[in-house]
Amino acid sequence: MQNPKHVVITGASSGLGRALARRYAAAGLRMGLIARRAALLQELAAELKVRGADVWTAALDVRDAESMKKRLEEEDARAPIELLIANAGISAGTFGAGESAEQTRMILATNFDGALNAVLPVIPLMTARGRGQIALVSSIAGFRGFPGAPAYCASKAAQRIWGEGLRGELGPKGVEVNVICPGYVDTPMTQGNPFPMPFIMSAGRAAAITEKGLRKNRARIAYPWPMGAAAWLLAALPPAWTDPLLKRAPKKPAMKRA
Repeated sequence: MQNPKHVVITGASSGLGRALARRYAAAGLRMGLIARRAALLQELAAELKVRGADVWTAALDVRDAESMKKRLEEEDARAPIELLIANAGISAGTFGAGESAEQTRMILATNFDGALNAVLPVIPLMTARGRGQIALVSSIAGFRGFPGAPAYCASKAAQRIWGEGLRGELGPKGVEVNVICPGYVDTPMTQGNPFPMPFIMSAGRAAAITEKGLRKNRARIAYPWPMGAAAWLLAALPPAWTDPLLKRAPKKPAMKRA
């Protein structure tokens, strides 16, 4: 979409979400920032207001469907939401020791159910107007299940497939749907990975590529392209060929308990 007037970003307090907020912030833009960490949201909001943006914040957990729906509908009534970026997510893996039921459910609830809770409330609002854009932040990890992070890969694959299906369903109704599939981006989420991350890029660079792709309404915004091509190839090849290779791949650390 060209020049949206009201942009909402979940997971806006850090990482790619924060970089996207900075990318979009401009005079005359209304921007909604949703994340759990209120202090970081307020800090970012103050920065964006200096640039002339009209900013609202909501310290919400995206797993709270009722609160998400209520707040999104309230803000849409004040000014129609034209672009929603469902970015909130968490990452963790097995670190070679298996994945607990608690971690598996937490990742799926945050990454996929959280995306549902952000997107479902705005679909009827946008379709009623015949205008809007929804972006789901998936991952290159959503193209193939990796033994080191099964729940994370599953959550991102679900986002990707759902988004691609929604695009065909909502496009004729005037609502653009895009799936964003980043590789490694230098954020707090990846900084804990104890292994080399090929083609890692800054959050600012990732936000610039994402914004350009959304402006052009690209169905799938995957970057960097070598990582995207490799993931597509791994998904296309028979598992009997790729399983031995992936079993030797580095493992993500398990989720830290509070």
